[in-house]
Amino acid sequence: MSFNPPFTDWHGKSVWLVGASSGIGEATAAALHAAGARVFVSARNAASLAQFVEAHPGAVSVPLDASDPAAVKTAAQTVLQAGPVDLVMYCAGYYKPVRADKFDLSEMLKHQQVNYLGLLYVLDAMLPHFLQRQAGHISIVSSVAGYRGLPKSLAYGPTKAALINLAETLYVDLKASGVGVSVINPGFVKTPATAQNDFTMPGLVTAAEAATEILAGWRKGSFEIHFPKRFTLWMKTLRILPYAAYFAIASRLVKSEAAAAPKPRVNP
Repeated sequence: MSFNPPFTDWHGKSVWLVGASSGIGEATAAALHAAGARVFVSARNAASLAQFVEAHPGAVSVPLDASDPAAVKTAAQTVLQAGPVDLVMYCAGYYKPVRADKFDLSEMLKHQQVNYLGLLYVLDAMLPHFLQRQAGHISIVSSVAGYRGLPKSLAYGPTKAALINLAETLYVDLKASGVGVSVINPGFVKTPATAQNDFTMPGLVTAAEAATEILAGWRKGSFEIHFPKRFTLWMKTLRILPYAAYFAIASRLVKSEAAAAPKPRVNP
């Protein structure tokens, strides 16, 4: 089933990617450039953006801090001055493992500012443009971590759950307007963020593989784009389990993680 107008030809299309200095954002920007799109890349790391533009002639660097509403507004104006935007992808993200026994308010708020509030600032800047045109597409990078509460995901998971809910509501509200909406829920992708994980990541894919899946989802007109299926379908099963069954599985995950953790050395 097609939920959105499909993107079958990127030639002549303009795409703004917020959070494109590394990982999924950078790989998707490269794939779009190769497919013929005009690509605008934004992130805080201006040096990485400059390297991307040098390697991808015609791409445009628009540095910004997504947690700064004024910077987002200015960047959006810069992008729109070049002409209509066909798709905006919010892939800015921040991740640090956090557990409740080491609650850190500053980390909780930083996740919220980058992962969720940054998107709101982009919507504030871009929705009027899309609604006036009665066209365009908003694509939001969330995560299967937003499906249910997971170990070490106290700060990250709630922001991703909020993005999924927001995408669903945006789709319902914008369906009749001609503005498309999609949510991207990857499993584990090899990025600087996931390099922090000290556990085995099942179904780990590269950022380039993730970009291939994302473009395929846009080509099909999908609402939810999730991958790799061998892992995300298992996560979807967890999503629909009753609490008794889910908490039993989650408790086992915590215990197995604790058992696998390195034991402190005791000097004789």
